[in-house]
Amino acid sequence: QVQLVETGGGLVQAGNSLKLVCATSGLTFASYTMGWFRQAPGKERNFVGAISRSGSGTSFADSVKGRFTISRDDTKNTVSLHMSNLKPADPAIYYCAAVALPFGQRSATETSARRYSYWGQGTQVTVSS
Repeated sequence: QVQLVETGGGLVQAGNSLKLVCATSGLTFASYTMGWFRQAPGKERNFVGAISRSGSGTSFADSVKGRFTISRDDTKNTVSLHMSNLKPADPAIYYCAAVALPFGQRSATETSARRYSYWGQGTQVTVSS
């Protein structure tokens, strides 16, 4: 049974940093491209960032570029979202997700939520001004 569990959410002041971690089990982690998405109340789930299977490729939404980074640890089967300079527009439930891209796409990332196969339950991030 595949499980993705996000931790690290909470309340943080604007301008500060927060690190989210997604722990996975039940899948061959190194075979999956990992993504982070977020959903604010009444809004669609939006792409935040993704990291390729190899770890060499990352992509980010324009709204978080330069502020967020992603890393993965294949020895621990985890992916982390490092968020800095948090803004009032960042509060949402943050979800991690996994997708197995075709074999040759080790450095590719994926921005479409519809392509992801597995999802975590989400963790809430709140930013106070």
